[in-house]
Amino acid sequence: MKTIILLVMMFSLSLSAQTHRFIYEYQFKMDSTSAESRKSSMVLDVNPNDVKFYNYDFVVTDSTNKTKGQNSIIWDDTPALTRKKNSNINSNYIHVQNMFIVDTEDQIDWKLSEETKNLGGYKLQKATTKFGGRNWTAWFTKDIALSEGPYKFRGLPGMIFEISDDKDNFKFSLVKSYKLAKTYDTTGIIENFGGQKPVKITEAKLKKLMLDNYNDPLHEFKEHYKNNTDPSARFMVMGIEVKSPEQIKELSDMMQNNIRKSNNPIEVNKAIHYPKK
Repeated sequence: MKTIILLVMMFSLSLSAQTHRFIYEYQFKMDSTSAESRKSSMVLDVNPNDVKFYNYDFVVTDSTNKTKGQNSIIWDDTPALTRKKNSNINSNYIHVQNMFIVDTEDQIDWKLSEETKNLGGYKLQKATTKFGGRNWTAWFTKDIALSEGPYKFRGLPGMIFEISDDKDNFKFSLVKSYKLAKTYDTTGIIENFGGQKPVKITEAKLKKLMLDNYNDPLHEFKEHYKNNTDPSARFMVMGIEVKSPEQIKELSDMMQNNIRKSNNPIEVNKAIHYPKK
């Protein structure tokens, strides 16, 4: 089946096109101790001057907003980042109560292998690297003259079709590719969030924010709940209606437990060690 899907990509990649859009299937585990994995469709837009990687659901929501005159916003725990063309400096968009940008320099040192395989009419070559505390195996093709790939993975002499870690926690697989007539405007789905521009912070500041959020995950909710004067207002947390202040402690404990269980980032060497309570 994968070969049939990849055959759709057999087109002439004109370097004069405004944007080359690549769609990857992203398979990942939120909890490294569980066999359960999730899947999302991810977009890699290779534009004339920059590269953007984000969830395809953002495109769907953006399209709906434009066609129906809506103003819906979504965000999730999949990666969203941008970088200048041919650069290893990534701007990572991260939501912790509010939206922030963290710039990271991500040099990846590849080891090329002589091993090859064919997939969907393309000859793929194997390459390996250690990045973010994990061991990765990539398959790329020189048939597409773009030194790009999903997430922060770039720098090979060709386009990355597949990449996965040796613990089977993460896998990106290219499933579709097409050209856009003009560069896709992501202003409303990445660079602005709910009408507000993200604030640029350091990785150290982000870590502190995430720890603060863990220690009091319902901080903002408690303020809204405490100051509410509308007797008809309903307050929901994790699908549970809060009817008394006593529930908040129990719900905070549940959220902290979920944060600890979901603490399996792609770059595991940057994982935050949350204290158990």
